[in-house]
Amino acid sequence: MKKIVVLTGAGISAESGLKTFRDTDGLWEGHKIEDVATPEAWHRDPELVQQFYNERRKDVLAAEPNDAHKALAKLEEKYEVHIITQNIDNLHERGGSSNVLHLHGVITRSQSDADPGLTYPINGWELKMTDLCAHGLPLRPHVVWFGEDVPNLRKAAALCLQADVFAVIGTSLNVYPAAGLTDYAPYDSVKYIIDRKIPYVSGNFKKIEAPATAGVSQMVNELLAF
Repeated sequence: MKKIVVLTGAGISAESGLKTFRDTDGLWEGHKIEDVATPEAWHRDPELVQQFYNERRKDVLAAEPNDAHKALAKLEEKYEVHIITQNIDNLHERGGSSNVLHLHGVITRSQSDADPGLTYPINGWELKMTDLCAHGLPLRPHVVWFGEDVPNLRKAAALCLQADVFAVIGTSLNVYPAAGLTDYAPYDSVKYIIDRKIPYVSGNFKKIEAPATAGVSQMVNELLAF
């Protein structure tokens, strides 16, 4: 069975009503990135950070997988499919995909501030400052912040190296190290890139300049027809 590896970004979830990580004004939901998405922000004002991610979690739980998420899951009828996502929502899983690797964590889980490998599911949308890990410290969102290592990066690169088909969907390819994963796709693999505005990418990619729902449907129909 041939292997499809898909790298997704905020553009695939935007059509489910989730705002992109960074808007054109450089803010995320009205906040400076350094105030809500860094370890320093958490240590400086943990209550602000906790409240911010509680609101984002509420948005994620209210959102529904769109046709792009569901179409990728349909590929599993014929292919071994691995989704590598930069998104912290769980819409790929809820859309039916079986193999999802989160590069930047997933907002529906919490983690220990002392041990990033110690994670817990969150019941509902609210994580409270009184919720503690096994070390007795307040739990934080299970999200990789700026300045932190990306623990799943090596695993993601290994998957990309094995791709018979490699697709990039809904990402500007501006955030590293995730953007560098495109360099790991084999030279002779079939490659797609789908976005409203196609970013620069080296290699022989078939470009589909369209919203994710339309572009992914086109790609999936082509691949299922092979």
